[in-house]
Amino acid sequence: MKDLKRRHFLQQAGAAPAASAAAALPAMAMQAAAPMGTKPAIKITDIKTFLIGAGSRNWLYVKIYTDQGIHGIGEAYSCGPDEATVKVIEDFKLWLIGQDPRNVQYLFDLMYNTTRFPGGLIVNAAISGIEHALWDITGKAAGLPVWALLGGKVRNKVRVYQSIGGNSPQAAADSAKALVEKYGYTAVKMAPHQNGDGAMAYNMVTRIAGQRVKAVREMVGPDVDIAVDIHARLFEVQRALRIAREIEEYYPFWLEEPIRCENVDAMKKLADHVNIPLASGEANYTKYEFRDLINAQALDIVQPDICLCGGILELKKIAAMAEAQYMMVAPHNPMSPLATVINVHFAASTSNFLILEYHAPDAAPYKDIVNEPLMVKQGYVDVPTKPGWGVELNEEAFRTMPAKAWRRAPSFRADGSVAFI
Repeated sequence: MKDLKRRHFLQQAGAAPAASAAAALPAMAMQAAAPMGTKPAIKITDIKTFLIGAGSRNWLYVKIYTDQGIHGIGEAYSCGPDEATVKVIEDFKLWLIGQDPRNVQYLFDLMYNTTRFPGGLIVNAAISGIEHALWDITGKAAGLPVWALLGGKVRNKVRVYQSIGGNSPQAAADSAKALVEKYGYTAVKMAPHQNGDGAMAYNMVTRIAGQRVKAVREMVGPDVDIAVDIHARLFEVQRALRIAREIEEYYPFWLEEPIRCENVDAMKKLADHVNIPLASGEANYTKYEFRDLINAQALDIVQPDICLCGGILELKKIAAMAEAQYMMVAPHNPMSPLATVINVHFAASTSNFLILEYHAPDAAPYKDIVNEPLMVKQGYVDVPTKPGWGVELNEEAFRTMPAKAWRRAPSFRADGSVAFI
């Protein structure tokens, strides 16, 4: 089967044989839409995207339409070059029109396998957003919430946490106290570093990390969990190990992305020398990239992103691999309230789920995205019960939320070289 991008190139070059072969490809790839049980056949008729501005970044939504009047929604990860993700979704649309959206695994295979080369940030974000929308349609067509199609509920509510702010130790402690008091969180997350750490002497970075975590622990008390996120800013195992030892006495919930994700052996080396649970995975895609991390016992907690790893079914597979190695799953979730809802369906149906990253949707832009955002109550959110995801996008609000180009700000070391962010 010809690669889709190569097919476009040949068409533009005026290659008639390639063009005729391309015209036959959708038929070759088509599974005939047919009734399922007592439900009628369903065909995909269109796929649209909504790229909107959300302050410091964008949010990207996928909406799939069908001939039965049922639509589904999903969210793709906001990568930075978000228009590129939109174009990939539009490219996949050519394969998906006319297909039965309930054949989720088949359509995932069609996108993933026929891309041929393993996808990166852009391709996997596109696949994930489309996959979400397919599940929403499937649930609505069956009259069931998606979690009911993934094994049913294993819990009645889902534990969540929110990241604190504050550049100084005292400001971080005050932020943690405010969040715990307002929302009843039983866990928060914090950065051990402060602004400008890339140019600081490393002993200073280590000392500040201890001061920050100590201040937060003393403010929230002994029983609120404190996750510490280095955000992969460190390259050397030894530097991460020093920070781990500096903060160990304050009993962190976990140490997140202590080093970069590319080297499994380095992460395993670190895991063998720390007494804090290690968590990572937001920058890894699909079960294939998680396999080595999990099998090496390099982590205690895996953190796939449901808007990037391949979607909810792929996340379920990753969770099953982790469960076999006695590891927990705490999904990375920095995106919008729609992503939160999708994650909650995963959490509701997954035994080794631990806790979900969350941002309370009580202020713009979070409060404006879906019609029924999940509100935290004493550190937990309820599990939706309506068919599909149980929420709809507030497309009217998108009119006043134009997308804009964005990228993460670089960081520099004292000598002018580029640091990790």
